Amino acid sequence: MEKQQKVSIWYVVLGIWFFLMKRMAGQQPGFMTLGKNKAKIYMQEDIDIRFADVAGVDEAKQELVEVVDFLKEPGKYTELGGKIPRGTLLVGPPGTGKTMLAKAVAGESGVPFFSMSGSEFVEMFVGLGAARVRDLFEQATKKAPCIIFIDELDALGKARSFGTVGGHDEREQTLNQLLVEMDGFDPNIGVILLAATNRPEILDPALLRPGRFDRNILVDRPDKQGRAEILKVHLKNIKVAKDLDIGQLAGMTPGMVGADLANLVNEAALLAVRRNKKKAGMPEFEEAVERVVAGLEKKNRLINPREREIVAYHEMGHAIVATSLPGTDPVKKISIIPRGIAALSLNLVVRIVMFFCIIPSVADISHQLVMGK
Repeated sequence: MEKQQKVSIWYVVLGIWFFLMKRMAGQQPGFMTLGKNKAKIYMQEDIDIRFADVAGVDEAKQELVEVVDFLKEPGKYTELGGKIPRGTLLVGPPGTGKTMLAKAVAGESGVPFFSMSGSEFVEMFVGLGAARVRDLFEQATKKAPCIIFIDELDALGKARSFGTVGGHDEREQTLNQLLVEMDGFDPNIGVILLAATNRPEILDPALLRPGRFDRNILVDRPDKQGRAEILKVHLKNIKVAKDLDIGQLAGMTPGMVGADLANLVNEAALLAVRRNKKKAGMPEFEEAVERVVAGLEKKNRLINPREREIVAYHEMGHAIVATSLPGTDPVKKISIIPRGIAALSLNLVVRIVMFFCIIPSVADISHQLVMGK
């Protein structure tokens, strides 16, 4: 009797175990699929981004036109004996549109697009990253012509160093496998490798040698004309006033990249909704610039009168120097209202429109100094 009870208990335990394993199998991949790549595969019909959707990076687009041409007409290059670069590295600050530019290449070419981050290759178990690299190139070869895009390459391709405990770690094994795959595959079959990074100085030299990443393309911060083109792209998504001066707005955003400008347009739209307006106008965009650059105003912050006077003199010094030096942009706005985390004041330099939120005596003194009295 006791034996039958023990056997029945074991049957119950095994039944529960099989039930849990079946539930887990439906929710996560099994052990045999750990070495498969995690790349997101976008087919031709899934990519709706074109070069017209990427603005402010005209030089980079010109460099990538050759890649698009090769994917469309590979025979033109193979007949002449030329070889397309095995790898193209997009280098630039964060938010400049490197990933979107890579998708635009796939969209213009009409080929499948394999997208994967460098950190997704490296896992806790040794050997999985290398297996995923092999599987990625095998799948890409079957779907050629296609594009492999590795974002944040510095997470995978960081320079190897000596002295690691136990020999090569998992990241270095994954990098070694990537180097082997780049040497082994033939670019003439139509597999193009694109990668992006904002830290090219830490990449392994073996990655950057000719025969692997042959071509480095700089995707830099846009100039004033580039920012105007980027703003035109993002302004299509919201309703704006007819008198909006895009050139003036572009001049107010020096140093901003595409991601910053997209955030700026969204902030202006939210401000217009908050003010019960049907369209976003120049006042909303000016305030959005101040929000993005300096942060939110802290109008209720209590400031000691003496400290307020010191901050006022300090900001007036900036304004006087800006108006006195040749070749500098004129002052647009001065304010001593605290903003953001640590900014006690604001001094925007774009055009002459001064607002003094300070004591009258300081305003009179600054006016006399500017007039040369």
